[in-house]
Amino acid sequence: MPTEILMPALSPTMEEGTLAKWLVKEGDTVSSGDLLAEIETDKATMEFEAVDEGVIGKILIAEGTEGVKVNTPIAVLLEEGESADDIGDVSAPAPAAAKSDEAPKAEAAAPAAAASPAPAAPQTTDGTRIFASPLARRIAADKGLDLTQISGTGPHGRIVKADVEKATAAPKAAEAPKAAAAAPAAAAAAAPAGPSTDAVLKMYEGRAFTEVKLDGMRKTIAARLTEAKQTIPHFYLRRDIKLDALMKFRAQLNKQLEGRGVKLSVNDFIIKACALALQSVPKANAVWAGDRVLELKPSDVAVAVAIDGGLFTPVLKDADMKSLSALSAEMKDLATRARDRKLAPHEYQGGSFAISNLGMFGIDNFDAVINPPHGAILAVGSGVKKPVVNDAGEVEVATVMSVTLSVDHRVIDGALGAELLKAIVENLENPMVMLA
Repeated sequence: MPTEILMPALSPTMEEGTLAKWLVKEGDTVSSGDLLAEIETDKATMEFEAVDEGVIGKILIAEGTEGVKVNTPIAVLLEEGESADDIGDVSAPAPAAAKSDEAPKAEAAAPAAAASPAPAAPQTTDGTRIFASPLARRIAADKGLDLTQISGTGPHGRIVKADVEKATAAPKAAEAPKAAAAAPAAAAAAAPAGPSTDAVLKMYEGRAFTEVKLDGMRKTIAARLTEAKQTIPHFYLRRDIKLDALMKFRAQLNKQLEGRGVKLSVNDFIIKACALALQSVPKANAVWAGDRVLELKPSDVAVAVAIDGGLFTPVLKDADMKSLSALSAEMKDLATRARDRKLAPHEYQGGSFAISNLGMFGIDNFDAVINPPHGAILAVGSGVKKPVVNDAGEVEVATVMSVTLSVDHRVIDGALGAELLKAIVENLENPMVMLA
């Protein structure tokens, strides 16, 4: 029977996307792994691959359509021996606002049933979506299989037809844990969201303004930062760092690396300093996981990169094990592709710690918002010349940089956070130690 191709979730946080471009047309034969479409998520444009073979019988969502919800049917795939006549009168899902009475609803429901849609995408007990093809979900439902117990062999671990055909039925897990996991999300949704759109528009009646449409990235930033400030118990630790030794050491290294075309930035040293500090204070190298804390072994450091309309936080994995020149080259590459929105989800998800540097904009100091599930984020200000008292009790001029460590108190206590910040400061004030 015809199989509906559903809008995929191309990242764990994706709820909707834009079907930017179809790479196939009706009547095309496709195999598993063939590219079907380009889909814009809140962060990037990604290619969507076929997971089953067949013929594209009907395209339901036109390219360029925005706000397509995950699991919405976007096309119909015909299996061998089937024709367009088997599809029935399937049409693209109508917007909710267009459904003004019950008759259209009934008419829309009949064709949808004719296509025999696959069951909704399953989830694990912690709410993580399980990636399975529509055909695999349908077969699993018919056989009474629990997809959480099946390992996928398709692209990116997706469960495909062959995986469920050779699996045996097993009892499904209890639904109670799912309900329990959904409770915090429901509570967060019920939190006050401020004045309504109508109330704000009325407040500014008669005043000139321009309405700016929110794209997927800005919507995601708004939702995640609201969640972060409402649910994460932030506390803040501040230190001044003397940069004179680092600036001198950086100048020497850059002169020696000139022939290789390498120029290290202060930010490269900050990344390295934080990565090594996480190894020195391993209990602070941790993330919040709902009902537990995960202490990571590697130092995976995320760095905020401003782009037009938002920001990315690409992650430099195993940063403690990489040389300064390697970190510099990787950071430049990630930042360039972030600005072009060409990063894959695995390149901007994960990590336990983040850095947000506004020093290049002349900001002396600020408090950054933690990016969940990270345990902390370091806000970095600019280096400015200030009078300081040296060890001999004399006043001298030094280049001083102010930093603020925002910490999730559920993950890191005050003393542990202070220990982590001390390690970061020591690394930056004694930069040669980072090469030892």
